Amino acid sequence: MRAVLAVFENYQKARVNFVQTVAELATRPQNIEALQNAGVMQLLRPLLLDNVPSIQQSSALALGRLANYNDELAEAVVSNEVLPQLVYSLSEQNRFYKKAAAFVLRAVAKHSPQLAQAVVDSGALDALVGCLEEFDPGVKESAAWALGYIARHNGELAQTVVDAGAVPLLVLCIQEPELTLKRIAASALSDICKHSPELAQAVADGGAVAYLAPLIISPDAKLKRQVCSCLAQINKHSVDLAEVVVEAEIFPQILNLLKDMDVYVRKNAATCIREVAKHTPELAQLIVNAGGVGAMVDYVTEASGNARLPGIMTLGYISAFSETLALAVVVSKGIPPLINAVVTEPEDHIKSAAAWSLGQIGRHSPDHAKALADANALPKLLAVYLHEASSDDLKTKAKRALKAIIQKCVHLPALEPLLHDAPDEIIKYVVNQFAKVLPHDVAARRSFVMSGALQKILELQPEDGSQLKDMVRAITDCYPKEIVDYYSPSYSKQLLDQLDSSEIQ
Repeated sequence: MRAVLAVFENYQKARVNFVQTVAELATRPQNIEALQNAGVMQLLRPLLLDNVPSIQQSSALALGRLANYNDELAEAVVSNEVLPQLVYSLSEQNRFYKKAAAFVLRAVAKHSPQLAQAVVDSGALDALVGCLEEFDPGVKESAAWALGYIARHNGELAQTVVDAGAVPLLVLCIQEPELTLKRIAASALSDICKHSPELAQAVADGGAVAYLAPLIISPDAKLKRQVCSCLAQINKHSVDLAEVVVEAEIFPQILNLLKDMDVYVRKNAATCIREVAKHTPELAQLIVNAGGVGAMVDYVTEASGNARLPGIMTLGYISAFSETLALAVVVSKGIPPLINAVVTEPEDHIKSAAAWSLGQIGRHSPDHAKALADANALPKLLAVYLHEASSDDLKTKAKRALKAIIQKCVHLPALEPLLHDAPDEIIKYVVNQFAKVLPHDVAARRSFVMSGALQKILELQPEDGSQLKDMVRAITDCYPKEIVDYYSPSYSKQLLDQLDSSEIQ
């Protein structure tokens, strides 16, 4: 009898040793290919059905680590028909195995929509949603994580997660005391509601906002990141959803997060504020009233790189709505950090956003345009427009911003430098401003001559019948013929010709 039992014990020890060693080896990327070539998938699959629970768990853990490594291995898990076995076990086995099985499903689902669909097709959703009702927080966590990874790929997959009844249970998870469970539940809800207004509405209707909003004052940085991200994904879709988030009284507390120690908390908070600001003048005004512009200007001044982008966009969105709101940005010293971004940021898409925001500030009135001109915005925008390395999008945004600001600018000394550097497509807007202002402003006419600007205008050689020709004529008509002759490029030649003709006589 003992001899017979010894055989079985040795076999069990060998199985335990095998799965534990494979699980350990699978943690190191350099071992993955060798394990794959040795046919590890086919050997692990029957061990998922082993009669020893620890062997089941270790084999599931090993499969999860392999599937997590790349999509090829995740596909091997699918093709070896491991998923139905995992789904079956999710409803039958103990909590340790459930965690490991949910980890495998998450590892497969994360790689692509096709693999996530394979997880859904295996019937995993009902089993995972069932795990959200477990007593053990670790099981809930693993299930919430897997559901988030399925939902993140596209709207159809996210809809299947909602249809399986995940939202109310994820909202309950947010209310649990465990921090990691709160974080993962918030992340999963964020992955669901990012795709469409309907999905965001489903999350809002589930009561998520009321439980998420108070967590922005949590001491835990990772939780604050996920909460801000989820609130941003809800409120980005529509005015109604943004109002739901605002009514949960996230202002002014969320502004404090722009000074948080954690760079991702700061960025996600700025993104959430941006998504509120873009919808309506009323929501933008609410941010201004809460002291949001000053806080956002500080954020844009201190941040750099991609983290700066949501702050830059927020200032642009707020400024776009009205003169008053744009003035709030000017008064809060919002122009210098935006110009700094245009000049110093290495990436063109950030420069583009800053140029766009400057244009939104300057397009309202002469006062707004003068504020930009005084801050030296025009030459900086012109420089990025002319730079051969600038992307097409950056050139377009810079040109539009220049046009918007120039068309409102009546402070002529600020426009004069552009006469020397700007190409024809910008010059016409500059000359048009001079043509509008000079006929009515004696002092401006005098300084226009003294600064050499008249001479520069006369050096332009616009085609007959062109708009530019008409504008130049409108300017020259403001001056006596002698002055125009004196500053015209051909004047010295005319004098020499007269001299020659008088000598001949």
